[in-house]
Amino acid sequence: MTSTSWQPNSNEILSATLIVTSAISFIIYWFVAQSEKIKARFFSKYPFDVACRKHIFFTKYVGFFVLGIFPLFIYLIGFGNTGPKDLGLQFNPATTWYSLFWIMALSLIAAPLAFISARKEENLRNYPQIRSKEWTDRTFVINLLGWALYLFGYELLFRGTLLFPLVKTIGIWPAIAINIALYAATHIPKGLAETIGAIPLGFVLCVLTIESETIWIAFLVHVVLAWTNSLTALAYHPEIGYQRWKKNR
Repeated sequence: MTSTSWQPNSNEILSATLIVTSAISFIIYWFVAQSEKIKARFFSKYPFDVACRKHIFFTKYVGFFVLGIFPLFIYLIGFGNTGPKDLGLQFNPATTWYSLFWIMALSLIAAPLAFISARKEENLRNYPQIRSKEWTDRTFVINLLGWALYLFGYELLFRGTLLFPLVKTIGIWPAIAINIALYAATHIPKGLAETIGAIPLGFVLCVLTIESETIWIAFLVHVVLAWTNSLTALAYHPEIGYQRWKKNR
């Protein structure tokens, strides 16, 4: 029987802390976002359409802090001596054109795919997330801002706090594998198609993030994908309408 050392080194402590913190963060976010008690408070206080808008923006706001800021805080407090550059929160002049190329290329691929899938019945059951029967300009803007806020926190976690430190401590491929596994797992509640799709997308975004040394490719492409999906779903949803579009018909 070989001897096993239970004494962790600094790299093992960092890796384990970030992985567990990421899992805990998503668990907290998910059960807050899905809480029927929290949702009921909004619907008891506001008319249906307003409650839908406020509740979803609340979940996006919570996601930004719980997924993005909380793990970042744990990392900075526990493992200090780091800066924005170490987590991909920089504008890297050396990779600017590389980043712009991939943002445009992936957006041109992702947007049409989102447009096609957004019209499917399975997708319309989940999107747009704001289920107000009549969207106003305010609802429209909040939908866009809410997604951007949430996805910044989301990508700060997956392509920032969870990726760059692990690349340094356990290596590129184990870090990418862990990232993809957790990233795909967070999509399970959204169905089989999104869960499977998260695997190749997660791999591509991790590689591009490491190569560009920033999270901006992943963040902006994800925003384009979410905006296209939600607005296309809005256009084709039989039970949801947008006042501005109706006036222009």
